[in-house]
Amino acid sequence: MVLMLLQIFLIILVLVAAVFAISYKDLMNTVIVTGIISLLSSLLFYFLQAPDVALTEAAIGGGLTTFIFVLTIRKTERVEKWKK
Repeated sequence: MVLMLLQIFLIILVLVAAVFAISYKDLMNTVIVTGIISLLSSLLFYFLQAPDVALTEAAIGGGLTTFIFVLTIRKTERVEKWKK
């Protein structure tokens, strides 16, 4: 029962973080939040008894992809410009 409540809590955190990622105009904040989403997803995979998927998600999603996005943003403009 406690494990199921923890999984529901992690799912809610992922959804809240996804809403924040969509709402930010600063791309660096968005990349940080998507890295947090990846790390929360890896925790969720671990609690769903898939440790190999959890390690892969943490390494690739939370680490490598976030690092590549940060390098890309450093070479471009940081704030997205919305066209109206």
